[in-house]
Amino acid sequence: MTMKTLVLKTENAWAPLVSRLLLGIVLFPHGAQKLLGWFGGYGFTGTMNFFTETMSLPWLVAFSVIIIEFFGALLLIAGYYTRVVSILILGLFIGILFTSHLDYGFFMNWFGNQKGEGMEYFLLLFGLSASLIFSGGGKFSIDSRITQTL
Repeated sequence: MTMKTLVLKTENAWAPLVSRLLLGIVLFPHGAQKLLGWFGGYGFTGTMNFFTETMSLPWLVAFSVIIIEFFGALLLIAGYYTRVVSILILGLFIGILFTSHLDYGFFMNWFGNQKGEGMEYFLLLFGLSASLIFSGGGKFSIDSRITQTL
């Protein structure tokens, strides 16, 4: 079995399709805010300035956040290199959780009565990402099309 087959192999199942579409659809607006300024975002320059100047992130880390959130979401929706993208998303959000959200407890700030957002959202992203790492892209993924021809 080649490395490409190992990375792309997936069952023709519905659960990974649902997981990757939901994760991609939820993640896409966040990436589009950061890269394109859509959905009330600041766009690439504004986001890079915030990450590097206000949050003191290295340029490469800030750039990676934007690229993973935007293009990772699109790749997930298409089901292309699902496992690789899921690993990147999992790593990204573990970093975000530990640097910005761990101090705020479990719950999201639904009612505006705490200083920041808790880890609830991140745990759901972790679960979806981990599931896709194990399963691959599932039904209607580019991964499944590629492995059928190998």
